[in-house]
Amino acid sequence: MNKTRLEAFSDGVLAIIITIMVLEIKVPHGHEFADLKPLIPKFLSYILSFIYVGIYWNNHHYLLHSLSKVNAKILWANMHLLFWLSLIPVATGWMGEHKFAQASMTLYGAVLFLSAVAYFILQRVIIMNEGKNSVLAKAIGNDLKGNASAVLYLIGILCSFYSEWFSGAAYLSVALLWLVPDKRIEKIFTSKK
Repeated sequence: MNKTRLEAFSDGVLAIIITIMVLEIKVPHGHEFADLKPLIPKFLSYILSFIYVGIYWNNHHYLLHSLSKVNAKILWANMHLLFWLSLIPVATGWMGEHKFAQASMTLYGAVLFLSAVAYFILQRVIIMNEGKNSVLAKAIGNDLKGNASAVLYLIGILCSFYSEWFSGAAYLSVALLWLVPDKRIEKIFTSKK
């Protein structure tokens, strides 16, 4: 299998994830602006999750761009990542439906953390495939941003038991950290052109 097919499949799954999330936001029955008020938690959770899926889509693009060949380990590591990402709509829907309640914030953080672990595994499998001196290995370096994200997810999960606000702040912090594309990788791949 070539990497184009892997990219196309992954892009399709990510597009479906976003579609499922937006379909969770139901049209209100009333015709007044006040009728939109109950949708605010759902809309806020959708925005955060949309940003997360976008971040994964951007960074996944660069990961796959670094590939020279695809093997079974990469395919399964990619499927592992897509599995955890596919749970984002469930966690997002639950969180929005129950106005960021404690259990929903815990589940949301767990899904984000496990998605990050899966992304890390995919990164490592690609680096093993391409070699320690590969472009990707050099770009990733010590991966301070990735490690900080994992720590913030764990903090968010722990905080969810005490304060949904602190938990949400941790998840939002990670999203803001990654909102700007990873310059380490972007710089190396744009200089290759």
